[in-house]
Amino acid sequence: MHVLLWIVQILLACAFAASGWMKLTQPIDALAQSGLAWAAQVPLALVRFIGISELLGAIGLIVPAAARIKPVLTPLAALGLLTIMILAMAFHLSRGEAQVLPINLVLGGLAAFVAWGRTSKVPVR
Repeated sequence: MHVLLWIVQILLACAFAASGWMKLTQPIDALAQSGLAWAAQVPLALVRFIGISELLGAIGLIVPAAARIKPVLTPLAALGLLTIMILAMAFHLSRGEAQVLPINLVLGGLAAFVAWGRTSKVPVR
C-alpha cells in the first residue's frame, strides 16, 4: 500500500505541477490555443490562482511526506486538489464541456485515494 501511495502521489504531483506551471507562466493566448479556451474567458487572476493552487498542491503531495516534517499536510494537499477537481467539474459542466470530465474524475479519484491512504489507520510503513 505504501509503494502504491507513493506512485500515485508522484504521478499526481507531476500532472498538477505541469498543469499549474503552464497556467502560471504561459500567456493566456497560448493557453487558449493549446486547448484551454476557457482561460481566455475568465479573469487572468483566476487562471493564475488556479495555477498557483495546483503547483502548491503538487509540492504538498510530496515534500511533507518525503521530509517527514508535518506529514499531515500531504492528505490536506490531496484534499485541496480534490476540491479543485470538483470545482473544475462544475465549471466545465456549466460550460457544456462534459468531454473533459473523465480527466477531472480520474485526477480527483486519485487525490481522494491519497487523502484516504495517508489518513487511514492501515499500517503503510
